[in-house]
Amino acid sequence: MRSLFLTFVTGATASASYLAWTADSFIQHGVKPTQGYSEATLYSGYEAAYTLTRNETYVEWYRGQIDGAVVLENGTIKDWKSEFYSLDNYRIGNNILWWYERTGLEKYKNAADVIRAQLDRHPRTATGGFWHRQPNYPNQMWLDGIFMADSFYGKWTRLFDAENETAWDDIARQFDNIDAHTRNQTSNLLVHGYDESKQAVWADPVTGAAPLVWNRAVGWYFMSLLEVIPLFPPRHPGRERLTRYFTTLAAGLKKAQDEDSGNWWLIMSEPYPGAPGNYIESSASAMFTFGWLKGIRLGLLDENEYLEPALKAYHGLIEKFVKADDEGTLNWEGTVEVGSLGSNGTYEYYISIPLVENDHRGAGAFMLAAYEMERR
Repeated sequence: MRSLFLTFVTGATASASYLAWTADSFIQHGVKPTQGYSEATLYSGYEAAYTLTRNETYVEWYRGQIDGAVVLENGTIKDWKSEFYSLDNYRIGNNILWWYERTGLEKYKNAADVIRAQLDRHPRTATGGFWHRQPNYPNQMWLDGIFMADSFYGKWTRLFDAENETAWDDIARQFDNIDAHTRNQTSNLLVHGYDESKQAVWADPVTGAAPLVWNRAVGWYFMSLLEVIPLFPPRHPGRERLTRYFTTLAAGLKKAQDEDSGNWWLIMSEPYPGAPGNYIESSASAMFTFGWLKGIRLGLLDENEYLEPALKAYHGLIEKFVKADDEGTLNWEGTVEVGSLGSNGTYEYYISIPLVENDHRGAGAFMLAAYEMERR
């Protein structure tokens, strides 16, 4: 794999960078332009690639993915369903706001406002948390949903309504709710979600919590904390709480890191690491690696404590999940296709889901980890 990489990066159009190699490769693979959260995650990787390299090819390709396929010239979102309330659909708002910040064009602001207005109408639990989806998952909050909706909520508020204390309180409430109901205080890891009504087949009858720690759900939450903490007004008490959620989760991930690979198991709950059917999974491993590296850069984590395990994790990603084909194009391996609390939430369910090559969520997370590594 390394010899193929060296051959690839010595070409005239490539640079000696895993970030650039991934960016170039996925343009070659082809990415269907959609507003799905998988593509939105990959697009965040391209934002990082452009920030580091200033390669205009990336931003031109990215704009081609957004204009027309997502944001229309009149400032609406293509095929947007204003009465379909699914947090997954809101993640693309972060990418739309990136384009507004870059260009200042009102069509991007107007498109972001469509999503922001839908948040105001989105169904909530009795304690104010956003349902993951209506009607499929009533009264349920998933870690996934924090990444999908609340990063956008925070970014939009910071840009356009920064003095709105009620909005910041509401954003903090989403994190407070999910953390209070899903965190294991011994391991500092969080289960996939909870049902405030305690009616779901997987819900604990007392707490409403899901039974297992699914790694990518934790990865979504870990990344969202890093996205939102810097946006909060410094004096707002929510900023301190979210910082505590992040640092204690970072410590839990350190304990859960696999000693041999440097990465993390699909199901992280004891006694499942190392159990038959479980495996080291790539998307969450990239998310956790990114989170440690960015946490160090932001001063939230002690470099003396976290840099060495972060480097081990990063090199583990490269050794296990980065593969090159005969043409020198990068392929990203080892990402689980899905994980849903629309299931029975059992161990057998999670390990039954197949792996996907070149998954956009895993590749996007790896690009973000590579960005943090290469900017050091």
